[in-house]
Formats: sequence, C-alpha cells, structure tokens
Amino acid sequence: MVVVESEHKIAPWKIEEIDKLKKLLKEGKVIALADLMDVPARQLQEIRDKIRGKMILRMSRNTLIERAIKEVAEETGNPEFAKLADYIAKGAAIIVTDMNPFKLYKTLEESKTPAPIRGGAIAPCDILVEKGSTGMPPGPFLGELKSVGLPAVIEKGKIAIREDTVIVKEGEVVSNKVAVVLSALGIKPTKVGIDLLAAYEDGIVYAPNVLKIDEEEFIQNIQKAYSSAFNLSVNA
Repeated sequence: MVVVESEHKIAPWKIEEIDKLKKLLKEGKVIALADLMDVPARQLQEIRDKIRGKMILRMSRNTLIERAIKEVAEETGNPEFAKLADYIAKGAAIIVTDMNPFKLYKTLEESKTPAPIRGGAIAPCDILVEKGSTGMPPGPFLGELKSVGLPAVIEKGKIAIREDTVIVKEGEVVSNKVAVVLSALGIKPTKVGIDLLAAYEDGIVYAPNVLKIDEEEFIQNIQKAYSSAFNLSVNA
C-alpha cells in the first residue's frame, strides 16, 4: 500500500520554502547541486563574495530540495530533471546560473581556499614537509616531529627539518597525530570550498567527473589531432 503525504500534514513554512525553491528552479538556465557541509562560515562568506553576480546560491533542507526538484520535473513534464535529485548528498544547496556546467565547475574549484587536513581524512596527494627551519625553539615539539617520522634536528637554536619528507602518501589516512603536526607547521594540503554534486542543462545531468577537465591536456590533444590531420592530408 502506498501512503501519500497530504498537504495539510506538511508544516506551512515547508510548503512556502518548497514554492520558493520551485520558482528558483524554473527560472534558471543551469541548475546545479552543491555540498556545503564542510565549509566553515568564514570561508563560505568569502566564497559568496567571489561568486556574487555570477550565480545564486540557495541553501535548504535536502528533503525540501528533493521534493522541489521532483515537483518541477512533474509539472514541466521533464523526467530528466528529476534525475538531478539522485545527486543530493550531505549539506546540499541549489545553484542557479547562466554559466555552462563546465565553467561553473571550474569557477567553484577556483574559489576554494587552502585548509589544514583533519585526522582521519584521506590524503588528496602526497603531503610533503620541506626541509628547513620551522622557526620554533627547542622543546617538546621536536619529539612530536620525530614521532611522526620527520627528521627533525636543532639548527642555530631552532627546530629544523633535515630533508624533504613525504609524511603521508596520496590515498592514505592521515592520523590525528600527523594532522596536529601539519597544522602546527602551517601546512594546508586540502582545499575548502563548494563541492559540485551535479549540474543540469538542456536535458542533461552532468556529474563532477565529467566536468573535471585538464585544460592543458585538452589543448595538447587538439594540437595533436591538428598535426595528425595535416600530415594525413599531405600524405594523401
């Protein structure tokens, strides 16, 4: 038996919020979903300043966003739009913009800021601690550095790292102890910002892995294709 939730069981403020979201969804040329869960308030405000005038960012509850998307899809007879709801995750928000999905993804990535990595997180790349002075005087921190595998010594009255050392390799879990040391050294191996979950344009839903393009590699491929086509035409 299918139970249908009647309108009178939904809080008035939820109905009002869904109506606002639907209006926003219908007005946008490109509609995207983004995750804001791990973005601190200060960084979020900085990001808002960077993207102001380029897009509209609207936060709401995941359940209300999902309902709004599905109702718009039904009202407009667009089942493809409903698929956007499948990408709702974590602290989702709606983005409305005139940018194409590829430019939107690039803009959001460029708006991210460096941040310390937390214990338990997966290293996004090889985390390198470069040789040189830490600027810190001799003390307990020397032992902390050595305990995580860093070749720490005393040089000219300061704690120094003797040689470049990869303290965590890409894909490995960062321990709490290592995270504390990296933070103390001012090393910020991660980036904090808005993560694009998916974007919709002209009947197509784009996932982030499709939108992530290495521009240099793309240009090189075009140049290679041009050269190959030129050589083929000359030989023909």
